[in-house]
Amino acid sequence: MAPGCVAPLFALPDADMAPFDLRDAISQNVVVLCFYPRDGTPACTRQAIEFSDHESDFSAAGAVVVGISPDDCLTHAAFRDEHGISIRLLSDPDMEVCRLYGVLHRREGCERDIVRRTTVVLDRAGVVRHLIDDVQLRGHAAEVLKLVREIARNR
Repeated sequence: MAPGCVAPLFALPDADMAPFDLRDAISQNVVVLCFYPRDGTPACTRQAIEFSDHESDFSAAGAVVVGISPDDCLTHAAFRDEHGISIRLLSDPDMEVCRLYGVLHRREGCERDIVRRTTVVLDRAGVVRHLIDDVQLRGHAAEVLKLVREIARNR
């Protein structure tokens, strides 16, 4: 996966078990996919809260932000409710979408793949415009919002 590639389409359930279909989303919005390892860790919580705090700014810029992790829908719902997360959290328990987007890696000494914190920004044509891996949390949502606004200006 790299900027300029057409993003793989997918459909996943969110925390309320409602379907999210990427094809529908990109027909209406720039889409920001935030892949993260799991709910409830300090870094994942900070990231989700930061994007939630900027959700109205993303919406005003014509974008929607979704978080994707291997956690199930019930875990997402509890995480969302406990921390006041407003972005949609999508469940990818088999890590099929994570695999499609190339965000899995294996840490030394681990026997299974884990999700590398990665943000992918898709334009309305479904093309990857930006891919940020090894995300640094401080100011990340503001950095992504700036990228989204650039896409909106160049439409």
